[in-house]
Amino acid sequence: MSRLLKRCRRRDSTDSEETERKVYSNDPPSNQVFNYANNYICTSKYTILSFLPLNLFEQFQRIANTYFLILLILQVIPWISSLTWVTTVVPLVLVLALTALKDAYDDYQRHQSDNEVNNKESMVLRDGEFQSERWQNVIVGDIIRMKDDEFVAADLLLLATSEPNSLCYIETAELDGETNLKVRQALTETAVIGEDDVPQLSRLQCEVICEAPNNVLSKFEGTLKLNNDTLPLSNDQILLRGCVLRNTKWCYGLVIFAGQDTKLMKNSGQAKFKRTQTDRLLNTLIIGIVVFLLLITLACAIACGVWETLTGDDFQVYLPWESFVPHTILGTKAGSKAAGSTVISLLTFFSYLILFNTLVPISLYVSVEFLRQIQSLWINWDAKMYYEPKDTAAKARTTALNEELGQIEYIFSDKTGTLTQNIMTFNKCSIGGRSFGDPADWEGNPIQLDDNTPKHDFSKNKWCDKLVWYDKMLVRCIEEGDDSCMQFFKLLSLCHTVMAETKNGKLVYQAQSPDEEALVGAARNFGFVFKSRSPSTVTIDVVDKDGEIKEEVYKLLCILDFNNVRKRMSVIVEKDGKIQLLCKGADTTVNARLSKDSADLLTKTSVHLNEYANEGLRTLALAHKELNRQVYEEWKEKHYQASISLTDREQKLHDVYELIEVEMTLIGATAIEDKLQDGVPDAIANLANAGIKIWVLTGDKQETAINIGYSSKLLTSEMEEVFVISGETHEDVKQQLTDARDQMKELTKQFSMHTDGAAMERVYTTSSSPESGQVADTDMRSGLVSFQEHNAGEESHPTGEESFGGFGIVINGHSLVEGLSESLEMLLLEVGCMCKAVICCRVTPLQKAQVVDLVKNHKSSITLAIGDGANDVSMIKTAHIGVGISGQEGMQAVLSSDFSFAQFRFLERLLLVHGRWSYLRMCKFLGYFFYKNFSFTLTHFWFAWFIGFSAQTVFDAAFIAIYNVVYTSAPIVMLGVFDQDVNDEYSLEFPKLYTPGLTAMFFNKKIFALSLLEGILTSCGIFFFSYGCLIDGIEHDGKDMVSLETLSFMSSSILIAVVTLRCALDTNYWTPFSHVFIWGSLAIFYIVHGILYSDVFGYEYVGSLRHMGGTAVYWLGLLLCVVGILVIVVSIKLARLLLNSNLSDKLRHKASIQRAKAGGKALTLRPKTSIRREFRTQSIRSGYAFAHEEGFGELITSGRYIRRGDNAQVTNQEPNAAAVNA
Repeated sequence: MSRLLKRCRRRDSTDSEETERKVYSNDPPSNQVFNYANNYICTSKYTILSFLPLNLFEQFQRIANTYFLILLILQVIPWISSLTWVTTVVPLVLVLALTALKDAYDDYQRHQSDNEVNNKESMVLRDGEFQSERWQNVIVGDIIRMKDDEFVAADLLLLATSEPNSLCYIETAELDGETNLKVRQALTETAVIGEDDVPQLSRLQCEVICEAPNNVLSKFEGTLKLNNDTLPLSNDQILLRGCVLRNTKWCYGLVIFAGQDTKLMKNSGQAKFKRTQTDRLLNTLIIGIVVFLLLITLACAIACGVWETLTGDDFQVYLPWESFVPHTILGTKAGSKAAGSTVISLLTFFSYLILFNTLVPISLYVSVEFLRQIQSLWINWDAKMYYEPKDTAAKARTTALNEELGQIEYIFSDKTGTLTQNIMTFNKCSIGGRSFGDPADWEGNPIQLDDNTPKHDFSKNKWCDKLVWYDKMLVRCIEEGDDSCMQFFKLLSLCHTVMAETKNGKLVYQAQSPDEEALVGAARNFGFVFKSRSPSTVTIDVVDKDGEIKEEVYKLLCILDFNNVRKRMSVIVEKDGKIQLLCKGADTTVNARLSKDSADLLTKTSVHLNEYANEGLRTLALAHKELNRQVYEEWKEKHYQASISLTDREQKLHDVYELIEVEMTLIGATAIEDKLQDGVPDAIANLANAGIKIWVLTGDKQETAINIGYSSKLLTSEMEEVFVISGETHEDVKQQLTDARDQMKELTKQFSMHTDGAAMERVYTTSSSPESGQVADTDMRSGLVSFQEHNAGEESHPTGEESFGGFGIVINGHSLVEGLSESLEMLLLEVGCMCKAVICCRVTPLQKAQVVDLVKNHKSSITLAIGDGANDVSMIKTAHIGVGISGQEGMQAVLSSDFSFAQFRFLERLLLVHGRWSYLRMCKFLGYFFYKNFSFTLTHFWFAWFIGFSAQTVFDAAFIAIYNVVYTSAPIVMLGVFDQDVNDEYSLEFPKLYTPGLTAMFFNKKIFALSLLEGILTSCGIFFFSYGCLIDGIEHDGKDMVSLETLSFMSSSILIAVVTLRCALDTNYWTPFSHVFIWGSLAIFYIVHGILYSDVFGYEYVGSLRHMGGTAVYWLGLLLCVVGILVIVVSIKLARLLLNSNLSDKLRHKASIQRAKAGGKALTLRPKTSIRREFRTQSIRSGYAFAHEEGFGELITSGRYIRRGDNAQVTNQEPNAAAVNA
């Protein structure tokens, strides 16, 4: 216990005012002075000691729990309570205990996950040797040794590595979602440490002074004091927790930040107590119920005082007042009659307060938690959300948010690993004006693609990879030695910064972006194999016309590396005295630098590029140019002068690159598919049709995100406009956002002239106002969707609302920083909410959370965040609901989520089926629950008028105690567990069924008020009909039939029959359980009363059932009253169906007709208004997705990347031109 408390204390003990950090190597006592956080992490909410007080505090935030606690205190006072305190304390303790157990289990799961991480092991230098130590025991100042493919345990200062010049390669997918490798390099002064040089590491005495812990991933500032020298430190020397070491045999690192102080954890946010909109609404409604309760209680108390004054005092001989009441006959009759009546009135106030407490029964929360638990099991057991390849089922990691899934209006999604598989595949290409990639035979004739279509067999090539290719014509062209094809694939094998190595006889590529790896891999499969490189050469294997493999070595003269401004890269190579410039890049930048001779080829290639882009493929143009040696030498001198410039070096190099990259000849274009997960486009389209707005927040660059936006159908060519916000300054961003908003309004206004202007104003203008809160969609309220029958296969047209293409917006990272500033955030929100789709690029984990928080705080809408990596944890915790995908980037997102599954497409079923059903069931449950309790409790109110407001109960105590638990719990639980208006297929086929949840249409204050009104009328009917049947009733022996016992049994019988059959009327989906629970509840009532009122127990109501059951008055009165009340209910339901039916009503009706007809016609939606608008041709191509940072060009040409002992290492080489030029 003390150890746990110590860890929890230390992890939070870091001084919040820390402005800088000092770390000493091999000196634990000096570091302990600062009491830095250790490496123990905790994502849970509770500890053993804090669980009980914190959990009770959270539970008593529910007003109902506080309300029942106050009632419990009042019931202990004997003078005012007509009910025993046990009736309140038992259910209250039960509710608190069940909820606490559920919360404890959820938090236990988090502790288990934390323990799994904390108990990972690393090699830590202790007592002069490396020892295996658990992560949780690592402290600041420790020196750690890591090996290839190991996770980094804490934020480290890189000291030395196995690679030349102490380079190491890391993958940061857990931090920013990027799987391309990044380079880090140790300082020269520490790089001399060898692999087994433990003595030197043990003697290392250095001091690091750096910035305080923060959440900025891309920046680090500090200094290293070593041997009386002060050396600068930057982000290039830092390995962050969550990174994975790649292609590096070993490295040493000094722990700078540990545990909660690491940048990963600083970006993760804190576990938050999430409450549903239903819980918040219930709190508001319970306040209203309490006010209503106080009013009727006050009315009864005042009426009691009046009655006691006018009548009660005269009957003290039979009903004496309590001895402490003034003017009682039990005392000296001191005090006035008015004083005595006032005291009795006050006591009666509290008595009725207790009697009417069932207006808000404690069983409500027990039932709600039970329903949520069962609904969570439906999610866990859904076989259609099971992903067999990973043996992963969907899981509801919390049971408190199920109905919220049916009210999601905004989805915030990561891209890499969430929408995509993060697998790039070479899909198509255009060479010499011919497009390749579609299935074709050896003669170029198109063939049908199906499961039996043969793939090309690349197995003759020993270096072949897993490329799937169906176009035999391209293979034939290569085998015949087509010059254009040979040139095309040679360029792909030469123009790149990929590094190659051989592992276990296999050729392995490491690239800074998966795109480059895919292109070089494609060339490799077609027989142009990149084998190795040195600082001055590139070696490839080429299959010639005769099928023989020939090695070709090219002299690498210069690399003109990629950056985000150039959007292209080039290499200058020489072979056999021929100098060539080879270039690849975004088609917009390459095309502008082509010679006039390429005009015809450019026209044909542009057509292909448009086709590829329309398919959502990532396009790239290829070009080349032969260089005269004199021209090259002159350019090389300019390049050298720019490279050694001390001012504006980058701009001068850019200008020099522009001089050589001109008058190029086009070769062709490539098309790469960032492979989407299965079903992503259809899922996104269906979710959008359901009225859900989708925002993609990704760390990828703009071009990559746009391509995925189109391929996933998030962005479509039918959109009126896709705006790009790319301003660098505050004013630029403000202007671009303002222009976009004004243009959207103008286009919307123009379109509204041709359609329902009110509808357009509703859909786009109203929803765009942050102050408006909820989206007001009259269509979804009134069901303005009409039905037509069509033969199977006939086209189904969208609604008039959908015929408007809507807008999309793309915001890059620089602009988002300004957009999230206090002065622009509302403008950004307004513009974003006017769009169907929003894509934010180059977003940090913290910015993801800020975007979610912006929408969450200023829109009264439910938000959902979904991601698969540690960089998504912050937004997952910030959103109302967090969903984790168990993907390629670890389990951090899953561990922090509320729901998890393996594929994005399951989100469609989670929301449109389970979410919608859970919301519908919960709404029906709540409406019915309040109705049945109002009907039950308010019967006492009508009875009060006949008993002098004495707080006497109309029902017997046993009936009151078990009314909610035994008699009425089963039907309502059945309704909340099994009911569904339409099946899962219809729920997915007609996403508009989801839209009522966006406006809380099925349960709100209006629905609650109607339940209250219906309960009042039902209670009135029950009491007065019972009273009317019995008041003049005569027994066979001439005695009056009416008595408290007979009135109680008659009223309770009618009450149980009415509320049970009322539940049956609300049931849409009948199962065997429905029949058992509904008819069984009626049977249980008579069984329990038969036993309880028998002679065995001697209960005060003994014989009531036997006596009343033998009279015709009872059975006839029961029948007439139940039918009379329910006929009114049925009439109202029928009128609503005829006059204002919603979509689910129509679907159920249509389904019944189709089942009856058993025909082959399909149910489709037909719009009331259909408008065809001219298809707006627009270029949606974007640049090729190079690495997010500059490439490996400088490392390659400097020779620093070459491995020790690498076969490609060239010794005693003469200085190479590329190295000089770099």
